[in-house]
Amino acid sequence: MAHALEGIKVVDVSQVIAVPMAARHLADFGAEVIHVENPFTGDSWRSFQAGAPGGNVGVPSEVNYNWETFNRNKRSITLDLSQESGQKILYKLVEKADVFVTNLRLWEREKFGVDYDTLHQLNPKLIYGSLTGYGKNGPDRNAPAYDHTAAWYRAGIVHMLSGVAGVGFRAGFVDTVAALALFAGVMTSLYVREKTGVGQEVDLSLFNIGIYQLSFDIAGALVTGMDFKDIVPEQLLQDEELLKRRDELMADAETAIDNLRKFFQQHAPNPLVLDYKTKDERIIHMNVLQPDRYWSKVCQAIGQPSLEHDPRFDSYESRVENHLDLYYILREFFESKTLDELKKCLSQAGIPFGPQQKLSEVINDPQARANDYFVPFNHPAYGRIEVVANPIRLSETPATLRIPAPEFSQHTEEVLLEIGYNWDDIAQFKQEGVIA
Repeated sequence: MAHALEGIKVVDVSQVIAVPMAARHLADFGAEVIHVENPFTGDSWRSFQAGAPGGNVGVPSEVNYNWETFNRNKRSITLDLSQESGQKILYKLVEKADVFVTNLRLWEREKFGVDYDTLHQLNPKLIYGSLTGYGKNGPDRNAPAYDHTAAWYRAGIVHMLSGVAGVGFRAGFVDTVAALALFAGVMTSLYVREKTGVGQEVDLSLFNIGIYQLSFDIAGALVTGMDFKDIVPEQLLQDEELLKRRDELMADAETAIDNLRKFFQQHAPNPLVLDYKTKDERIIHMNVLQPDRYWSKVCQAIGQPSLEHDPRFDSYESRVENHLDLYYILREFFESKTLDELKKCLSQAGIPFGPQQKLSEVINDPQARANDYFVPFNHPAYGRIEVVANPIRLSETPATLRIPAPEFSQHTEEVLLEIGYNWDDIAQFKQEGVIA
């Protein structure tokens, strides 16, 4: 039996979860996928599993089930794209490819000569699948991002799911949705190319996918300007005893959440991947999954450069052994700064982080606005409103908002006439109760 995508060639220059998983979907359906890795470091996802060197997530096993899950059905080659000869090899692959996918940051694509414009000139029929953390525009276009920082925290998922027990994160929970979205964008573009011969860019971001996953709640915030958690039942507003009880329950819940957070913080082997409370009682999540790479930047950012070579913290192993000391140092720093101060500080240092935002902040986030994650249109009944944009951006055949959601049975007669029925048939269908 022939595979659905037999004959499709894919070049996968990515690592970790979202884009590798999108490429794996293509491979599962028969595409030939070549996964390009750095010859010195490889794909960092190879070690992101308990029991693997440097890994501390998931159930320990000698089987690298994590790597197998996200990269099956592929072939791997190594290329140093910082060298001209490495870029030339990649270009030869791209010239014969149908699809190129990447989650390199925008500045890295330009540095290594793998941006859309460059590869499109080499192969005008190429489908270029792009995933960024925060979109191609705006002040954070080049900021490092993971699904925890860009989607869970900044897009409002943590805010909406927080309860007494806190939020149970799992690795790649939003990444895998982004992977399906990128897969869908690539398949749509292949269909367009089949009809027109034109290649194009498929553009997504983790931040946008996080917003998309909260479409129900974000839609409400866009229309009302209110957060779901701002709603107080009318009965509470009129009952002093209930209001008092509510305040007591909220205080108990906050205490429980805070105690639970502190428990996990004090027992986490890597304090660089944790929630921290700020001076103004906000939450910010630091997500340094490659601690050796970022350790110097962290020390500079918190104003303690001498910690970089402190024997307690000068290696990943020593930081794990002395994690509680490091946790208290970091906690003191975060508690001394407001959320806005920390956002500026961590952004300038290039450290992956995510502020815990509520929906009213998400819909006004400058990064979301810079990338048009919300679409305004004039509704015939409601007037001008905004809705959540489609997270899949195609450069040549973009998604459009053409008509509002239909009224009940609005187009029944129109559709029946289009497929050959006449008005007598329609009257008969109505009489029989077949249609409304």
